[in-house]
Amino acid sequence: MDGGAVTRDVQERLDTVEAELEEVDLQIAVLQQKKAELHRRRDALLQRLEEACDAAQPSSSSQACRGEPAASRQEMQRFDGSDFPWSQEVVQHLQDTFHLPRFRPLQLRAINLTLSGRDVFLVMPTGRGKSLCYQLPALCSKGLTLVVTPLVSLMEDQLMYLQSISVSAAMLNASSSKEHAKSVMAGMTDPTVPFRLVYVTPEKIAKSKLLMSRLEKAYKAELLSRIAVDEVHCCSQWGHDFRPDYKLLGILKRQFPKVPLIGLTATATSTILKDCEKILSVRQPVTITASFNRTNLYYEVRVKNCDSDASVEDMASLIKSKYQHQSGIVYVFSQKDAESVSSALQKRGILASPYHANMDPADKSHVHRRWSTNKIQVVVATVAFGMGIDKPDVRFVIHHTISKSIENYYQESGRAGRDDCPADCVIYFGFSDIFRISTMVVMENVGQQKLRQMLDYCQSIDRCRRSLMAVHFDEVWDDEGCQQMCDTCRHPKDVSTVDITQHARQVVQILELAASMDEKTTPLKLVEAWTGRGPAKRRKLIQTTTLSRTQAEAVVYSCC
Repeated sequence: MDGGAVTRDVQERLDTVEAELEEVDLQIAVLQQKKAELHRRRDALLQRLEEACDAAQPSSSSQACRGEPAASRQEMQRFDGSDFPWSQEVVQHLQDTFHLPRFRPLQLRAINLTLSGRDVFLVMPTGRGKSLCYQLPALCSKGLTLVVTPLVSLMEDQLMYLQSISVSAAMLNASSSKEHAKSVMAGMTDPTVPFRLVYVTPEKIAKSKLLMSRLEKAYKAELLSRIAVDEVHCCSQWGHDFRPDYKLLGILKRQFPKVPLIGLTATATSTILKDCEKILSVRQPVTITASFNRTNLYYEVRVKNCDSDASVEDMASLIKSKYQHQSGIVYVFSQKDAESVSSALQKRGILASPYHANMDPADKSHVHRRWSTNKIQVVVATVAFGMGIDKPDVRFVIHHTISKSIENYYQESGRAGRDDCPADCVIYFGFSDIFRISTMVVMENVGQQKLRQMLDYCQSIDRCRRSLMAVHFDEVWDDEGCQQMCDTCRHPKDVSTVDITQHARQVVQILELAASMDEKTTPLKLVEAWTGRGPAKRRKLIQTTTLSRTQAEAVVYSCC
């Protein structure tokens, strides 16, 4: 058999395997949709059950109906006050240590609750000061505060900040040397409390018997004052950043029942928080929820050119014209994208560096420090970068590829404008990205459902971007509250409804033709064929469209 024949044979076998893989993906997608529908039905039934419970006991909250004591509004308002034994010390540290003139909304309430020994879940937008709600109480307590965080970059950012204000803190993770780990663990049982805060990863809790032994000794010596679980939504499989080792953190409250726990997140629905209660073995926590809306952020969606060079050129032009000498983040889909987009921006005169999980830890720390100290302007990163990042003057967060859910996007974009000054959150939305993300979320609980919500956000041309977020976070929204801080409110367009039935028939015709020829058709190939860019022999057999490519992609997406 000659070389050409071998190549054809291998190619045919490869095509067969790829076709079978596509078929399996379709079967998985069908099962995921069925699963999502069952979950929706379950949630609807649970909601009806709660409503029935409320109706049966109209004088009490749904929390009381489940047999839990409900905290009254009057009691919660009391925790907004400054008449506690620790209040003077709290205010002193706020001003002298953290150099802040006043508390932001709900911060004092959370601080007073945790200092009074209550378990607390705090849901507060990115950049609203969640970290202060366990950092400041750590300085007003006798022992140490154990902080569980999911990412090393988060730890490093927190430690850099705390060191800058002379607060003693340490961290333990997989890259810690034996000498460092030994020193930190010895300090955990030292009555002089050399570390006010000790940051650890959930993996360290799950796998280090020595750490748990040290915590037990600290607990018995009354030197373990508080447990803070940052990014608490990672506990739940319904959360957007589920981490398996977070499910093992329930051991902390079971082993140290007298230690108050504070769980913090920017993005958690009531369903996720209920799940976190069970996983963390927390009974009757007080939940504090702030509005999702951050008024200083401007949200915009741009159409992503199918030519990757053109889309990067547009991005570079935006950065150079609008954000000269200002810090920002560009989020990308993959490690390869981080390297290529960073390189492309550098060639266009922008100081940019890649950041992704496959980099050496020392290199990641180096990039993080250089960006934090304004030595580089832009970090081009996968989602491995950012959770808990506390740089206040980030003026833009650009998504080169869409996020996989509204929760992810809200948290990632929320790294902009933490100083309350105006900042921009821009998504480049491209048709091909839908299917890249889809393959990533296909095995996640309701992953496809969450992706569709994200796509609805990107494709909307007449609805306030904030209103689409509000629906997700179960918050009532009035579009006037946007104050023209999104593209659809600032630049409203005349919108007309179009019947796409005839267009859909043309799409179906192409699919039927492909099936009759025993050919597999991807969405991208479908659009190519429909817009008259497929093989010439096929163009003679189908009716091509007069729609623009963007319109054709919208029709194909609507038909999915």
